Amino acid sequence: MGFFQKLKAGIEKTRQGFMAQIDALLSGRKIDEEMYEELEDLLIMHDVGVTAATNLLRDLRRLVKDRKILDGEGLRLLLKEIISNSLGEKKPLRLEPGTLNIFLVVGVNGVGKTTTIGKLAQRYKEQGLKVMVAAGDTFRAAASSQLEIWAERAGVYLVSHADGADPAAVVFDAVHSARAKKIDLLLVDTAGRLHNKSNLMQELGKIRRIIDREAEHSLREVLLVVDATTGQNALVQAKEFAQIVPVTGIVLTKLDGTAKGGIVIAINQEQKIPIKIIGVGEKISDLRDFDPQEFAEALFEK
Repeated sequence: MGFFQKLKAGIEKTRQGFMAQIDALLSGRKIDEEMYEELEDLLIMHDVGVTAATNLLRDLRRLVKDRKILDGEGLRLLLKEIISNSLGEKKPLRLEPGTLNIFLVVGVNGVGKTTTIGKLAQRYKEQGLKVMVAAGDTFRAAASSQLEIWAERAGVYLVSHADGADPAAVVFDAVHSARAKKIDLLLVDTAGRLHNKSNLMQELGKIRRIIDREAEHSLREVLLVVDATTGQNALVQAKEFAQIVPVTGIVLTKLDGTAKGGIVIAINQEQKIPIKIIGVGEKISDLRDFDPQEFAEALFEK
């Protein structure tokens, strides 16, 4: 199965839910105000969100008028064009060859953060890089052991302390170990206690200061992991974390598990943070670089 076909299969629930309902709405219909209202309701219902849906409908109305579109099929093509353009260009993860690169990975518990780190570690190890993971989530008892399993599976270095240890101390040791071992990529796990934002802000701020001090200019990405199946809650998490740390990219996991894939559009429109990675299955290869144009093509493919 080719890359495009895998992506298409990975978002099949969204295609059968979100897109099937849009196709049913537009099929054989003339364009009128009632259609616009029903389309807006569908977009909001499928996690596109009020702000993004309003923007899409505004652009859609303008283009329908400018291009003199008369039927639902023509409107469908315009909607594909608008969504594709709104998602912007592909923005891959940043890595500088020949030096230490650090990815700080944040997100609430349960979104697939540790699994994402494990899959990224294995991906880059297979590309020939020397990889290390730092078990900075010392407050969730299972986090370190899960990361240890992933590290063993991927054959990468692991730095961890006892449960309840200072996460910043873990990161300090990891940075120094990474520099001594000439590591190419250090992936840092962090706690996900968003309900206690003040403590989390202090903790992440301390980790960031240690990285900046001990490995100046090495922090390439601050990746926020969110779960696509949580819908608008994922958007709330993106807003909250963006206030705590300078998020450079989003990892959207479990996209294969939702029929409401509109969250991709909502995050892009409302947060202006690029989605860099999507998860469309359980396999290592199902954690993919997000290509907005291919996503739009797969979404609208009949």
